[in-house]
Amino acid sequence: MVTNFEDLVNQIKSCRDCKELFGFNPNPVFSGNKNAKILQISQAPSQNVHNTNKCFNDASGKKLRNEWYQITDDVFYDDDNFYISGVGHCFPGKANNGGDKKPPKHCADKWLRQEIKFVDSKIIVLLGRASANYFFPKKDFVDLIFNNQEIDGKLTIVLPHPSPLNQKWFKDNPNFEKKRLQEIRKIVQSVLFD
Repeated sequence: MVTNFEDLVNQIKSCRDCKELFGFNPNPVFSGNKNAKILQISQAPSQNVHNTNKCFNDASGKKLRNEWYQITDDVFYDDDNFYISGVGHCFPGKANNGGDKKPPKHCADKWLRQEIKFVDSKIIVLLGRASANYFFPKKDFVDLIFNNQEIDGKLTIVLPHPSPLNQKWFKDNPNFEKKRLQEIRKIVQSVLFD
């Protein structure tokens, strides 16, 4: 267990625990500072994020920033606003179905709980089923999205993943974009701008 945030960041950046599992050199990608207003946790970096070292530098990130949060890139990438992490800190490789492989659980067990301890955010946003299942394994994913949650006493919001591969979920749950998204956007913008 590390004792300060700077050591934690350095240890995560130098982690290569999954080299044999992935078959390529792991590249932990995360960003933000310990005083960020929002701690955002997703599944794992995409291949594009792996290649560019910039969180959510892909179609999912564009939809999240521009359509869902309705904020500028400057606001999103301001380390005082968002600490961006994942259940997995590295791109885990491609799955046979065209999506990404699931991140190894031991990554979150080793690093994510420590990040939550050190990052003094106002709220937590869980992005996608993998992050929701990590924290709330026995709860229904749709129920998690449509109701506010709590982790370690902090308001926690669950969002579906904004990936272009997730279209069926949006069609099956039209009230997300009609109603719940506006509620979530209001909370996020209030935390950022009030």
